[in-house]
Amino acid sequence: MTAPIKSPKKLIEVALPLDAINVASAREKSIRHGHPSTLHLWWARRPLAAARAVIFAQMVNDPGGERGYFAGMTKAQAAAKREELFKIIEDLVQWENTNNEAVLERARAAIRESWVETCRLNKGHPQAAELFNPDKLPAFHDPFAGGGALPLEAQRLGLESWASDLNPVAVTINKAMIEIPPKFAGRAPVGPRLESDKQGKFDEDWRGARGLAEDVRRYGAWMRAEAEKRIGHLYPKIEVTAEMVAERPDLKPYQGEKLTVIAWLWARTVKSPNPAFADVDVPLASTFVLSSKEGKQSYVQPVVDNGGYRFTVQVGEPDEAAKSGTRLSRGANFRCVMSNTPIGADYIKVEGQAGRLSARLMAIVAEGQRGRVYLAPTSEHETTAASASPTWRPDVEFFQQALGFRVGNYGMSRWSDLFTLRQLVALTTFADLVQEAIALCKTDAQAAGAANDESALGSGGSGADAYAQAIGVYLGLGVGRSADFWCSIATWSNAAKNELVSHAFTKQAIPMTWDFGECNPLSESGGNFTQNLSFIAKCIERLPSEGSGCVLQADAQTQSHSAGKVVSTDPPYYDNIGYADLSDFFYVWLRKSLKLIYPDLYATLAVPKAEELVATPFRHGDSRQAESFFLNGMTQAMHNLAEKAHAAFPVTIYYAFKQSDTEAELGTSNTGWETFLQAVLDAGFAVTGTWPMRTERSARSRGIGSNALASSIVLVCRQRAHDAPTIGRRAFIRELNAALPDALDEMTRGGVNSPVAPVDLSQAIIGPGMAIFSQYSAVLEADGSKMSVKTALQLINRFLAEDDFDHDTQFCLAWFEQQGWAIGKFGEGDVLARAKGTSVSGLADAGVLESSGGNLRLLRWAELDAGWSPEDDERSKGGTPVWEALHQLIRALNKDGESAAGALLARMPARAEPIRALAYRLYTLCERQGWAEDARAYNELVAAWTSVETAASDLGPVGQQTALDI
Repeated sequence: MTAPIKSPKKLIEVALPLDAINVASAREKSIRHGHPSTLHLWWARRPLAAARAVIFAQMVNDPGGERGYFAGMTKAQAAAKREELFKIIEDLVQWENTNNEAVLERARAAIRESWVETCRLNKGHPQAAELFNPDKLPAFHDPFAGGGALPLEAQRLGLESWASDLNPVAVTINKAMIEIPPKFAGRAPVGPRLESDKQGKFDEDWRGARGLAEDVRRYGAWMRAEAEKRIGHLYPKIEVTAEMVAERPDLKPYQGEKLTVIAWLWARTVKSPNPAFADVDVPLASTFVLSSKEGKQSYVQPVVDNGGYRFTVQVGEPDEAAKSGTRLSRGANFRCVMSNTPIGADYIKVEGQAGRLSARLMAIVAEGQRGRVYLAPTSEHETTAASASPTWRPDVEFFQQALGFRVGNYGMSRWSDLFTLRQLVALTTFADLVQEAIALCKTDAQAAGAANDESALGSGGSGADAYAQAIGVYLGLGVGRSADFWCSIATWSNAAKNELVSHAFTKQAIPMTWDFGECNPLSESGGNFTQNLSFIAKCIERLPSEGSGCVLQADAQTQSHSAGKVVSTDPPYYDNIGYADLSDFFYVWLRKSLKLIYPDLYATLAVPKAEELVATPFRHGDSRQAESFFLNGMTQAMHNLAEKAHAAFPVTIYYAFKQSDTEAELGTSNTGWETFLQAVLDAGFAVTGTWPMRTERSARSRGIGSNALASSIVLVCRQRAHDAPTIGRRAFIRELNAALPDALDEMTRGGVNSPVAPVDLSQAIIGPGMAIFSQYSAVLEADGSKMSVKTALQLINRFLAEDDFDHDTQFCLAWFEQQGWAIGKFGEGDVLARAKGTSVSGLADAGVLESSGGNLRLLRWAELDAGWSPEDDERSKGGTPVWEALHQLIRALNKDGESAAGALLARMPARAEPIRALAYRLYTLCERQGWAEDARAYNELVAAWTSVETAASDLGPVGQQTALDI
């Protein structure tokens, strides 16, 4: 039998400064310039702050207090050491410190210190030479690398970083982030200096990946200039004529000028269902508003004449009709501009599937000296767009029933269907220019002295060939990034601060867009090629360029790259996102640009899908078979990690919740979550911690009124002992009863961690509960069957369930969440009260709410009866409602101070913990709602709780039995 590895508990298994991580993660979502998310689109990326903090915390030893993992350290010294580690994390997660070498080196030093200590403890282990070299940190691996945040941050922390994914798009993104920059670090650019930079210095600082970034700019500029020579005629300027000025006097300053068009705005059309206009293609426009900027509002107005219609542009405040376009309601429900006849979704689907949807130009957006100029369409511009003749199309079919692929309902079945003719020409032109730019760069690199070794990038080369191909990878990603803007599902943003073409993937779906913006790739407006390359170059400049990275295409179920490595990973989330189907949108363009560089990676016409670990019923037959596929595949992938990952470190695994996951049974009833957790445990892992991380902005498009990813749980796992015993249900419950109250107290009071917000408690409590459940090979039910994860979660979550509060408190809490202190309808309150097992009249008699005239409202603490006695409640109702007790306690604290509050608490000792729990919950609720004044009262009680408890304790039994006049 192999000797066990001695593995000190890591910081992540004991404590984290969770607030600092969450705040930094949420803030990072609004950062654009230089952020890796701007390199190329990927879905549900982890914030760099969270990734960096988690990897650091899973690698450094927890000082351990009396356990003394650091030799000779007292408990006080251990506490100080933990605070030092916390301070490192708090600095580490700040965006401004992403490349702060002083901050990073403190983190690296702490990692090295812990690693040396771990190596010392395992000095005599049979595998010491293989696994425990104190002079070399273990490597890192993420087998579900996706957008690459985790491998990137591991590299930044000084680890050799490995990444693998089944998806070629993800692999390419990771290569661009961790594999290419270190290979070409410190090199000066080889391309000709840009015209705009002729006055630049000749002694530029080309440290890190700055030279690489500069060549991306230079060869991108060459591509753009070449593209203009070849396809510039398809993007004509528009002349402001005297006729235009006669109709629109506001255009007088531009008369005679030829303005650069930055976008053409189109509406899809369908034949009118009214027989009188059956030959007219009428517009399906969700809005006619062009600009909502104050003082510069513009909108489209259709004018019906001569048996048809034309579009004009009006300046001024749009009316309600203009705001809604021809749309009658959400979905595909429109009206005919010719007759006002309703056009239903079924009709549009039939027409679309018959190939009879078209598009018509609604307006032209040009760049004027004082901002955007909105012009009516011209026949010349519509004819020019129609004249585009693409020489290549991505005629690859997509699965029309894929998650979120609504375009399939309307006759779109190939990727080429999502682009106009002109967009196909533009993307094909730029994709072809990538190979020409590579050839040019190779010649320039040879002239600059690079080795002419003919060794390709994909085979490990670093000479002129490989360097040129590296530049080509980023240029190809620029084409992919551009496809997100140059497609017919990209929309026009008419927001006052953002008048431009928005990219298509604002959601994790392929939505149907009825009116769309076609941007000019050769202009200087949003979405143009130069701007897209600029984002990529800024990202490259901030990528780490020391150490090494290795990225491979591999199936997580069978890969062997995790052997002996630190593992942190972010697997697919059951059925939330169809990565493979979505990424085909980019794959078809990346393949055209990059197939010669990575022939194996881009060998297939589309992204591999059969092995993708996503529970998609349309691919596997039905939901039951999809769940089975996911469970079996994820179990195998997790088992692979449990067997191969470095045993001295826990494995950290992210799981992202949807909003709906947190609405039922406090976040434990979702099939995806249960199935995922079951897979982790079945794989042989024991869970030693769970950390809720709020890494998403609630204002995201997908986050409003939908099942968006709202919060991530980081599971901390270690391999379960092979000889782990079984335990019975009753014994398991006893262990939960013994451990979870202390764990809950630790979470809400703060202890060694920052306090966990009540909204996250249902997720955080899973950690200590699952630590008990997962240490056993099985928990056996009374009939001998194995307890399911779902049952275990229900038992664990009983410690947080609202049902632990009395019925009156349940009603008050639910009503407060809906109404606050505002007046509400009696009928609604009556229905809620019945559902909670109480009555409005009873609550009114108790003095916690006021009901009259068909309305009701909760009473604030200052309005409560000063003569209230908990003993009366005990006698009359069998127990003091926690809501009433809490607000009476607040009244006592605010009116007469901590001693009076302590005296009152001493008279209802059984309500102490529920009161504190409710105060904590209400404080956080008020904070989230922005009710600062209301939050203050709960905060003051929470802050004074220790003193109030001490005052109650000092009174003893006498104080508990004496009716004090408060």
